[in-house]
Amino acid sequence: MTEPPTQDQMDAYVRTRLALAGFDLSLLPEQADPATGVPTRSQVLASLRAFVASTPGAISGWTPPATDPAYAQQASPPLLYPSITEAWTGKAGKQA
Repeated sequence: MTEPPTQDQMDAYVRTRLALAGFDLSLLPEQADPATGVPTRSQVLASLRAFVASTPGAISGWTPPATDPAYAQQASPPLLYPSITEAWTGKAGKQA
């Protein structure tokens, strides 16, 4: 049986995922600011640790309820920026 990740390992995972998404955690304040309500770094890390520890199993196990690959593609969640993805995959500007 595998041991669950430690808090330090979870923090490293969350920080890495945020960095890959282009989010700089150091921009958040270290102390609470009641005027703006912006969460502190430690609040964000605690919240994301809890999310990662509880939710991703349900997300990663999801597959579209389809037997046909063409329908599975339609049933999948849409991309946020399809034009960028098409450019990365070399499909930009090509007719289907």
